Amino acid sequence: MAYKYIADAWKNPNKTYVKDLMWQRAITWRKQHAITRIERPTRLDRARNLGYKAKQGYVLARIRVRRSGFRKTRPTGGRRQKRLGVNKFKVAKSTRLIAEERAGKRFPNLEVLNSYWVWEDGQSKWYEVIMVDPMILPDHPIASQTRRVFRGLTSAGKEVRGLHHRGKGAEKARPSKQAVIKKRHQNKQ
Repeated sequence: MAYKYIADAWKNPNKTYVKDLMWQRAITWRKQHAITRIERPTRLDRARNLGYKAKQGYVLARIRVRRSGFRKTRPTGGRRQKRLGVNKFKVAKSTRLIAEERAGKRFPNLEVLNSYWVWEDGQSKWYEVIMVDPMILPDHPIASQTRRVFRGLTSAGKEVRGLHHRGKGAEKARPSKQAVIKKRHQNKQ
């Protein structure tokens, strides 16, 4: 029952008591290191949904990732506007995946299970990463998957690879060529 109320409060954090609480916490978080190991999750409902259990073998870390615009710096050398390469560039990795990878590098003996967004301000985003110790939990489903975060096997990694769409491969994320041709043909009639 308590999880339901926590989840409701976090559905729209800017309109509930969560905003004031997190605003105060963010002040202390900014002074901490970019990667901080924590004892218990900030969002208990989200952590439990993603597989966290309050027992030995599960480790949590809060990761701060710097926010940035998608614009690239303008080149100083002369070239035509088309070749400047400033606008319309999209980042290859999400900040969540970057946070997971940093946690994986910091704790090489652990496997990254999942992560979730906690808070953000104008400069940073904070994520909490759930990790599993394969030595303590050898029968955990991900214990045998070595360095899974660097192979794009976490949910953030799958999303970047285009595999999040209905649990199918990237080719199913968009209609087939044949479907496009068929649709154009129907629209002409």
